[in-house]
Amino acid sequence: MSDPIWEEWQELSKDYNELETVNGSYLKKLAELTNLQQTCLKHIARQRNRLKMMKKIVKQLKREVNADKVAELKNYIMKREAELQVIEQTLPKQSRKYLKIVLGSIDVSFLNKEDKFKYKDEYEKFKLINHVIAFFLSILNLYYDFRPLQLFYVGFLVWYYCTISIRESILKVNGSRIKGWWTLHHVLSTVGSAIYLVWPENETWSQFKSQFLWYNIYNCLIQYLQFKYQRGALYRLKALGERDKMDITIEGFHSWMWKGLTFLLPFLFIGYFFQLSNAIVLYKLSYHPQATWHVMFSSALFFIFFVGNTITTIMVVPNKIREKMMFQYRVMTQRLYNVVNEKVAKINLQRK
Repeated sequence: MSDPIWEEWQELSKDYNELETVNGSYLKKLAELTNLQQTCLKHIARQRNRLKMMKKIVKQLKREVNADKVAELKNYIMKREAELQVIEQTLPKQSRKYLKIVLGSIDVSFLNKEDKFKYKDEYEKFKLINHVIAFFLSILNLYYDFRPLQLFYVGFLVWYYCTISIRESILKVNGSRIKGWWTLHHVLSTVGSAIYLVWPENETWSQFKSQFLWYNIYNCLIQYLQFKYQRGALYRLKALGERDKMDITIEGFHSWMWKGLTFLLPFLFIGYFFQLSNAIVLYKLSYHPQATWHVMFSSALFFIFFVGNTITTIMVVPNKIREKMMFQYRVMTQRLYNVVNEKVAKINLQRK
């Protein structure tokens, strides 16, 4: 063995020894991190249990204690609950039942805010890309009555809705305040797409196919508008330093988002009434001599979509606006309080 090669091996061995040392330190720190995480989770659980007890005591003492002190204590409790939520965002969370069924008991939480933002951003891009594909597939199916192409398109929808429901569940684990309805909506959409996959090629499918494809084309356009709205909201939240709030669809928006939402809402409601139209058409088709169970089941699903989407959207928007107004009121009050305190402190210093 020549001397240069031997020297190279010795240098490589020295580098490996450094790697072993660093890896040992890493494993030690990882064990410490895990212990610290468990300790934090225990403290949070203890805090929550004691806060629940304090809430019950406050209700009982409402008539006996000074109203101002009770209100002050309630504010402190609300503040502490908000602080605990912030701390929880930095700790791993248990996966929900749906994720445990699909992925097993694995940790899907991101502890880094930047990783959370990247995942939400990739989620939005994933939706956009797949809706662009769905848009062109819908147009192809409108102009070419080719059964294998139709089955490929419907199979693509099954895969997409299944995947998106998993991704949304991961977002919820990482702090996204997605309403349960939207996750359920995508699970039901997976079921509905699977029904279209096994729907026999008969007269009922031929009559409904065009309306179904036009509905999907419109839905793709709506998703593009939502992507533009969400992308702008997400990057503005990042600029404000609030990128850990990974809200989706129309959940948890701020007052400055209202301008974009007022433009989006009419298109959303047109889409919901398109779903109602699908339900009515399918209900009428269920009386067709060639109708199978697929027709009535699909009609029921579209009606559920219409009711669920409409009610959830109507309920969410005013509630979130009120929450934002209350938050702004509290912030303004706190700022005013701080300004007054600063002025009082300056006056006291001048007197001294």
